[in-house]
Amino acid sequence: MSRDPRGYLLRKRQEATLNAELAQRWAELENFFNKRLWHQLTEHTIIFVRHPSFQQGGLLEFYHEFLVDFEHKIKPLSLVEIILIIADEIAEANEKILFFEKTKEKVKNDLEAKVLCLTAVGLIKLQCSQLDEVKQIMEEINGLLETVDGVTAVHARYYDLCSSFHKVKADHGAYYRDALRYLGCVDINSLSVEQQVERALSLSLAALLGDDVYNFGELLAHPILASLQSTSYRWLIDLLRAFNTGDLTAFNGLAGQWEQQTDLANNRDKLSKKIRLLALMELVFSRHSHNRTIPFNVIAETAQIPTTEVEHLIMRALSRGLVKGTIDEISKEVNMTWVQPRVLDLDQVKEMKAKMSGWSGQIQETVTLIKNEIPDIVAHTYI
Repeated sequence: MSRDPRGYLLRKRQEATLNAELAQRWAELENFFNKRLWHQLTEHTIIFVRHPSFQQGGLLEFYHEFLVDFEHKIKPLSLVEIILIIADEIAEANEKILFFEKTKEKVKNDLEAKVLCLTAVGLIKLQCSQLDEVKQIMEEINGLLETVDGVTAVHARYYDLCSSFHKVKADHGAYYRDALRYLGCVDINSLSVEQQVERALSLSLAALLGDDVYNFGELLAHPILASLQSTSYRWLIDLLRAFNTGDLTAFNGLAGQWEQQTDLANNRDKLSKKIRLLALMELVFSRHSHNRTIPFNVIAETAQIPTTEVEHLIMRALSRGLVKGTIDEISKEVNMTWVQPRVLDLDQVKEMKAKMSGWSGQIQETVTLIKNEIPDIVAHTYI
């Protein structure tokens, strides 16, 4: 079927005569197209496909009657960004996937544009619960992105796909990591307030419920959490802080609120075990490296458990790689040699600063001692 892009533009401009602003938009498209100003036409098109006049439809017509005529002149990544908007007008999932597959073939020589098409197909298949196919797409994208240095313009879309996949699979730890990576690639101000709250809530729950998440500092330091302050979930911030420092008293004090949240209430035992591990980590972290032989009774008091359960708590921490050390069953104490590094909050940074000041003082005392002893050592050497 022959196309008449000039006739299409003329017709749309005439139809918009009662809307001066819209008529002007069509006239600008017409001017850029007639003068073959492809860059300006592309920039204008990227903005125009979001125009309110398309809310009732018309984007597919815009594509087939006009855009397809010069899409080969558009930078591949920009073309896919435009196609993402147009494809929303397609209701049937398989038809939409086919639209992206055809576009992917057109931009196959541009890695970022290809990845953007793949993420779009992945999200559609995820909505259709085709999880195995989504996983294959994620693996394909990961292989492509491993060939480039740094963070590209499409990394955010990839991490969004991955986090959405893990959320459906209820893999809290994997969701937490990829959702944080997604936020690291976007300006959170580009997200609506509702989106920020949804992200903050999902991230908070994933951090608490994730089997392998024992580092809350990065989330606590992220501005996304501020979106919860004006909601009924602002208590989550205090709960995250309690977990970050292994504060069982605060954890129990907030029980009246977090037990109202179904996912947390259903995992009370899991949360209790997790915060006790974090209490042990915080206890080890708070001690100087030369003072990490800790009696069982001190651990029992900190973790609020009977002394008979301390050894089991330590073994769980050792098996998860949260700490390293040796247990002395006879003396009922443990010698900790290492604790898993974590992103620190301000209070923990202050504590670290105090430790460093103490170390600095000890080093200075040692230096002074050596200086004072050197004359005697030299004198004895020559006797």
